[in-house]
Amino acid sequence: MRVTKGGGGASGVEMDMTPMIDMTFQLIAFFMVAINFSEADQNQRIKLPASELAKPADAPLASPITLQLTDGSTVIMGAEEVPVTEIKPLLLREKQLLEAQGTDFKQANIIVRADRDAKTGRVQALIRTAQELGFEKFVLRAMQQRE
Repeated sequence: MRVTKGGGGASGVEMDMTPMIDMTFQLIAFFMVAINFSEADQNQRIKLPASELAKPADAPLASPITLQLTDGSTVIMGAEEVPVTEIKPLLLREKQLLEAQGTDFKQANIIVRADRDAKTGRVQALIRTAQELGFEKFVLRAMQQRE
């Protein structure tokens, strides 16, 4: 910042705005990347059922664990795809990770995204397996029906 002293006129102040502009662009880039991570838990192969009662979530869930049930009776959890009958070791690993972080795993939210052609019995088996491990909070995802 440069201040000039003049005889009787107003003092002129010049300020370099380049660092502030750089910071603004960095913040914009950060928020663009952060927003895209929230969509990373959605697999495009899963076609959710439509429902009139479906509505977007009000706030992010605490400790979300997303399970995506395909129409072919396999579950996608993160980057792994396993049959419904073999999901227990993956859920047990998540439970142990939450406990290692000092988080109460019972407060974790199991988000079930089941394909509209998936059998209801498979969804129930998936929830039952999670309940056997002690998980208590479940969220079923559906697509908001458009009028």
